[in-house]
Amino acid sequence: MGTISNDPPATLIQDLKITTQNVSLIFPSRKTERKKSMFLSNIDKVLNFPVETVHFFPSHEDFPPHVAAEKLKTALSELLVPYDFLAGRLRSNPETGRLEIDCNSAGIGFAVASSDYALDDVGDLVYPNPAFGQLICKSVDSLEQDDQPLCIVQVTSFKCGGFAMGVVTNHVTFDGLSFKIFLDNLAAVTAGKPLAVTPCNDRLLLAARSPPCVTFPHHELDKFHDSNPPVIDATSEALDFKVFRLTSDDIASLKEKAKASAIGSHVSDARITGFNVVTALVWHCKALSWDNKESNLDRVSTLLYAVNIRPRLIPPLPMSYTGNAVLTAYARATCKEIDEAPFSRLVELVTEGAKRMTDEYARSAIDWGDIYQGFPNGEFLVSSWWKLGFDEVEYPWGRPKYSCPVVFQRKDIILFFPDIDDNNGVNVLVSLPSKEMSKFKTLFHKYLA
Repeated sequence: MGTISNDPPATLIQDLKITTQNVSLIFPSRKTERKKSMFLSNIDKVLNFPVETVHFFPSHEDFPPHVAAEKLKTALSELLVPYDFLAGRLRSNPETGRLEIDCNSAGIGFAVASSDYALDDVGDLVYPNPAFGQLICKSVDSLEQDDQPLCIVQVTSFKCGGFAMGVVTNHVTFDGLSFKIFLDNLAAVTAGKPLAVTPCNDRLLLAARSPPCVTFPHHELDKFHDSNPPVIDATSEALDFKVFRLTSDDIASLKEKAKASAIGSHVSDARITGFNVVTALVWHCKALSWDNKESNLDRVSTLLYAVNIRPRLIPPLPMSYTGNAVLTAYARATCKEIDEAPFSRLVELVTEGAKRMTDEYARSAIDWGDIYQGFPNGEFLVSSWWKLGFDEVEYPWGRPKYSCPVVFQRKDIILFFPDIDDNNGVNVLVSLPSKEMSKFKTLFHKYLA
C-alpha cells in the first residue's frame, strides 16, 4: 500500500530549452469604471507573494498552440472587465499605509514561448520538476519593479503540438477556489460563451469589525516579534524530497481503519473523509519523525491546514467571492498522544480544526489581523491542491492533461496533489532533512501495513 518516488524519474528533463518569442501586456477590452482602489482584507494582505501554476494540454488539430494563444489573449482581455482589479497594481495607501490594489487598468502580462521538446519527452507530469518554472514568465522586463502585473500568462508550445499554460498570480488576487472559478470563466469566454460565474469582487465583506474584537485564543497565529518563527519561514537545511502516492484503495483502507477504531468515540463517519484521513496519517508521520531524542514524546505538535470560510459565515459569503476566503485551522497534541492514540482519535483532532471555524471564530481571526502583525504558527502546514479541480476545466481544446503548482522544497509545508491516473488518489509531497525523511518513510509504510 502506498508507493514512494524515491528519486526523480529517469527521463526527468532539467532544461526544457525554452525560447521566448514575445512578451506583451493585455488591457481590458473596454473601459472599466475607474475605481480609486480595491480594499484588501487582513487575509489578503499577508499573502503578498506569487503563486505559479502550470496546465498541460495535449495536441488538438483544431487548436494548435498559436491559435490557442490568440484565443486566450482575446479572452483574457474580455475577462479584465469583470476582473478589473487583476489589471491593477499593488500599492500602499498613502494615508493609512495599508496594502491595496490600485485599479488603474495597467494590464496583465502575456508571453508566447516554445520548447525544443515534445510533451511526452517531459516525462512524469505529477513529479514536481523544478524545470516547470521555465513555463512561467515571472516578470515583464520592460516594466519597473513597482509596476509589475498581478498576473502573467505564458503559453509554451511543444514540438508535438501540445502546449502548457503557465500562470503566475499574486496571492492577494485569488485563493484556490476563486482561481478555479477564474479558470472556468477563462475557458467559457475562450469558447465564446458567457461567464460561467459572475465574480463577487467586494473585499469589504471580509473587513475587520470596528472596533476589532478578538474573542478566541488563536493558537494557529503568532506575532512576528515572537521568538518562534512562523510556519512560512524557509530553512537553509539540505532537504530530501519524496512523493508518497496513495491510491483510492489506500485511502479507502485508511477510512476503514478510522471507522474500526472509532467505535465508542465521538468521530462520525461523515468526518472520515479522504482529506481528514490522509492528513491524520501525514501528521502522525511528520510529528514522530522530528529529530529529537528523549523529549520528543512530550513535545506538542501543531498541524495547520486551510479551511474555506465562505459557507461558514453568517450570512454565507458568496461562493463567487474572488478574494482569499480561507483561514488556518489547527490540530494540537503531544507526540505521545499522536503515537499511542487510535487512528480515529487523530482523525477526530483534525476534524475539530474545521469544526472550530464558526462565523464568530472566523471574524475573531480576521480582527486579530487588524491588531497584530502575524502569520500562521505551527510545526507544518498541509497545502491541499487535491480537490480544487483545475484539471476539470473544459477549454475549447479539452481538459488539461494535468495541472499543478510549481513546487519549491519546504520542510514546513506538505502538499497534496491530485493523481494523473487515479481520480480519487493523492500525491503527498514531502521535503525533510535526510534523517527525518527516513523516519517519515518508515512510519508511513508501517501505518499503511
